[in-house]
Amino acid sequence: MISGQRHKETHDCRRGTAAVPARMQASSFAEILQLTGAPRGSVYHHFPGGKDQLVAAAIQLASDHLASALAHKVGSAEEIVDHFLNLWRSILKRSDCEAGCAILAVTVATDSPALLEEAGTIFRTWRARLSDLLVQGGLSPKRAKQFATTLIAAVEGGVVLSRAERSIEPFDAVARQLRDQLRTMVAKE
Repeated sequence: MISGQRHKETHDCRRGTAAVPARMQASSFAEILQLTGAPRGSVYHHFPGGKDQLVAAAIQLASDHLASALAHKVGSAEEIVDHFLNLWRSILKRSDCEAGCAILAVTVATDSPALLEEAGTIFRTWRARLSDLLVQGGLSPKRAKQFATTLIAAVEGGVVLSRAERSIEPFDAVARQLRDQLRTMVAKE
């Protein structure tokens, strides 16, 4: 059993991992300590594999948040897509378009094969979950799989453009296009 202080240290270290991926190349354990207030020994204890292990934990945490948001979601394909789009839109709005996707950030910034594999696994998991939900929502398995890939890729691009332009408009344009595309597909089913 983890003592109260040790549990707090573990929580502080893991909470601090959320800030790592967007600045992965420039982040150091010292910065993580400053962000979290965790004792230096805690970071080295919980992440003996170094920065790559820390970043892997951060992207897994980000993935877990999305998985949790999709865990019990049911509804039509349109409702699933609206839910997914609204999750990302709310992240952008809450952060004044400063937040982005940790998994995308790592994919672009890392030269670590292990981190690229971890990011690939996460994206495959997201695609599979969205595809399953879209099938439950009325799309054929083939269309659901294709649209889940398009949805993730387009949303990631919309987030990047909104972040770069510090405006929700690019994301909203992508969201409108995705909704239009989905309506067309549903009409053909």
